[in-house]
Amino acid sequence: MVEEKMLILLRQGKISKWFSGIGQEAISIGVAAALNDDEYILPMHRNLGVFTSRNIPLHRLFSQWQGKTSGFTNGRDRSFHFGTQEYKIVGMISHLGPQLGVADGIALGSILKKQPEVTAVFTGEGGTSEGDFHEALNIAAVWDLPVLFCIENNGYGLSTPTDDQYRCKNLADKGVGYGMESYTIDGNNILEVYAMVNALCERIRKKPKPVLLEFKTFRMRGHEEASGTKYVPKELMEEWGKRDPIENYEEFLLDAELITKEDIQNLRDKIEQEINENLQLAFEEGEVELDKSKEVNDVYKPFVYEEVTSNKKSKNIRLVDAISQGLRQSMERHDDLVIMGQDIAEYGGVFKITDGFVDAFGKERIRNTPICESAVVSAAMGLSIKGMKAVMEMQFADFVSTGFNPIVNYLAKSHYRWGQNADVVIRMPCGAGVQAGPFHSQTNEAWFTKTPGLKVVYPAFPRDAKGLLATAINDPNPVLFFEHKALYRSIYQDVPSDYYTIPFGKTAILKEGADITIVSYGAGVHWALEILENLPEVSADLLDLRTLMPLDIETIYSSVKKTGKLIILQEDSLFGGIASDISSSVMENCFEHLDGPIKRVASLDTPIPFSKTLEDNYLPRERFKEELLSLLAY
Repeated sequence: MVEEKMLILLRQGKISKWFSGIGQEAISIGVAAALNDDEYILPMHRNLGVFTSRNIPLHRLFSQWQGKTSGFTNGRDRSFHFGTQEYKIVGMISHLGPQLGVADGIALGSILKKQPEVTAVFTGEGGTSEGDFHEALNIAAVWDLPVLFCIENNGYGLSTPTDDQYRCKNLADKGVGYGMESYTIDGNNILEVYAMVNALCERIRKKPKPVLLEFKTFRMRGHEEASGTKYVPKELMEEWGKRDPIENYEEFLLDAELITKEDIQNLRDKIEQEINENLQLAFEEGEVELDKSKEVNDVYKPFVYEEVTSNKKSKNIRLVDAISQGLRQSMERHDDLVIMGQDIAEYGGVFKITDGFVDAFGKERIRNTPICESAVVSAAMGLSIKGMKAVMEMQFADFVSTGFNPIVNYLAKSHYRWGQNADVVIRMPCGAGVQAGPFHSQTNEAWFTKTPGLKVVYPAFPRDAKGLLATAINDPNPVLFFEHKALYRSIYQDVPSDYYTIPFGKTAILKEGADITIVSYGAGVHWALEILENLPEVSADLLDLRTLMPLDIETIYSSVKKTGKLIILQEDSLFGGIASDISSSVMENCFEHLDGPIKRVASLDTPIPFSKTLEDNYLPRERFKEELLSLLAY
């Protein structure tokens, strides 16, 4: 009845979009009825029954669909693209695959917290072709996670029939290859759905393991109403129309004399009144009021920085040791912190940063992962939904491309959309200068500084790396933490041996001078230091950014107003890098203080070559000296 009302409102232009679940109701209702109210469900577009089964007030759903404040996203997202901790529902994003990995993370959190719970996640038959589907199933199988993977096989993607999507007879067969228990169920029979799911839930709560369920059903409306159903053969519509789950269940109840036609009518009258009353509440609610500061402030969860100072002596250690030490001390400080990554357990990671961590913290918290970056990022998000912290190690920063989608579309946008933070740190071993070639040398921070909702940290020294890593883990927002591989074992510094923090958004002033401002970060800081040591006549402010988002632009402005000249050095290629934004910001805000053009010095706009001769030419180290002297002479 809600569906029918929405279709009317859509034609009247009172809502903008609708994804109908008519014909598929038994799946949502059966699964939701079998789960406990404190167990998470991750539904899709067509799972209205999940929301009504969890007794979400209808006026809040109606307000959500109209983009009003009483909804769940403050008008920032539409339809079922929302979650609610109150009702333990986590809606999907339009990039459907990541929610499967998120379910893995929620289920992992249940295991680590020793809570006998099941997590149910929905996808369509089209979504089973996505890589995230296979990654999530593999992780769940390897880790024995209590996840019900529910495939609603309704015959079509948008308009693409199943024959054009896969060749296996049943989608349940896909679970076999992952060593997973799998079943094909009549998705239009509420009794079969509930009985099977309920029995599985009772068993899984006692002995966690994943199960793949394929529900055979049919979509009686378009993918969304604007799509229509002209591509569906008439006889197919008629055949499935006879199997309508609600009509057939009504007939079953009437035949069994468990309900009367009068009961049904009374129920319909009651529901109609409830719908109309709640619609009226939603219609009477005003449009979302614009609060510009709130829009910006809600991108991140508020974080009150806690300064922790060192009380112990320092020891001269390498950058790699400082990161390892900081990670270990954070693990000791946060019992709910989990580290995930490839080869990080007994092997200790390819850079040995987590060497010995399994002995100290156990394999439950130091988790080797399959090679599936996307699902692991999503699982980290799931852990955050369960109130835990996660650090994921990308084996190399280059490999983040295979986990890019959930970082920029899920982690980054979640708090702004429905107030759910992503308490996730992704460690990014990066950088050239070690002859590792095009796929193990990138410094790709600019991929993420462009994305609102992410924080980006890039230390150049051991002391900064340790303190900033501690802050990154304390921060409840997603942080990309870049660690330059060439600096791991070449840069030493006296570092306090106990736990301490360093705030984000505070540039370090390494040298002070009057003639020119040099801005850099990462390896570029050390190149600049070396060149300045060989040019004692140059009086320069040397600024080490340390964090790129948040960016301490005010310290740069102050320095430029003093020196009148600015040169920015980055290892990343030139076009679209952080240097470009710094340059334009200074031009807009300090133009009258400049005594020369702003110079940006960066690597070539090419992939990173392997040969040392070619790599040296690619990197801006030598070109920086020439540009520095040229600008000084301007």
